[in-house]
Amino acid sequence: MSDTKPKDDQENVLKADPKKKPDSVDAPLNAKEEVSEFVKTAIIAIILAMIIRTFLYEPFNIPSGSMFPTLKVGDYLFVSKPAYGYSKHSFPFGLADFQGRMAEKDPKRGDVVVFKLPTNPSIDYIKRIVGMPGDTVQVIKGRLYINGVRVEREFVSLVRDQGSDFDNQTLKEYIETLPGGIIHRIYEESDIGPLDDTELFKVPSRHFFVMGDNRDNSQDSRVTQFVGYVPFENIVGRADILFFSAEEEAVLFNPMTWFQNIRYSRILRKIGPVRPKEEAQ
Repeated sequence: MSDTKPKDDQENVLKADPKKKPDSVDAPLNAKEEVSEFVKTAIIAIILAMIIRTFLYEPFNIPSGSMFPTLKVGDYLFVSKPAYGYSKHSFPFGLADFQGRMAEKDPKRGDVVVFKLPTNPSIDYIKRIVGMPGDTVQVIKGRLYINGVRVEREFVSLVRDQGSDFDNQTLKEYIETLPGGIIHRIYEESDIGPLDDTELFKVPSRHFFVMGDNRDNSQDSRVTQFVGYVPFENIVGRADILFFSAEEEAVLFNPMTWFQNIRYSRILRKIGPVRPKEEAQ
């Protein structure tokens, strides 16, 4: 057997041609091309954000204390658009103009919803649904009655952590149980306030009766000249989850104030009420 050495020639070694430019190396972009790529990327990002905002989740922040203790000033939340389907109010900038809802799903009693104010659709409001279509709703001496039955509430404690909106006034915290065993918390200042005795309301078809959880500090369906019954078409979506929360002392343009004022315990907290297991499924 004879030994053979590999030939150092073109059969065994591929030698690069120094005069040939590699195909995989792209020429650098000039300034005009860089601007063009940036604009394309920005447009794609905006389109994706608009699609998510329109069809999936829209972010909102809480500017007032009408939903204490469930929602606090400085809470940032996601509102689910698919929860109830889509109306013209689901689309930004008034781009859609149609009646009714597409892919319609019924809201549930106890849901916290964002809706367009019936008397001024340019304003977003957030409240809790307590009255369904066909229900009668009334407040008598501070107690809520639905279909003639008094809604039960259980005293929890006195609270004084309301912030600038309410000048740290003392409020009573209750656990309220809506029809169907739906549990959530409310605050009451007293049972003799301006909205603690109302007329008997009969909720029309495709409308809902909404109330703030901070019962004596909320303009809601009890104030007929401002809110009244909320049409189904005005509901933007269901408030599902908090994604950020910070005390009022946090300043947007001063990052040093963020970390010491972030409410870490509220981040990713679910907003919906406690429902019986059989209903939640």
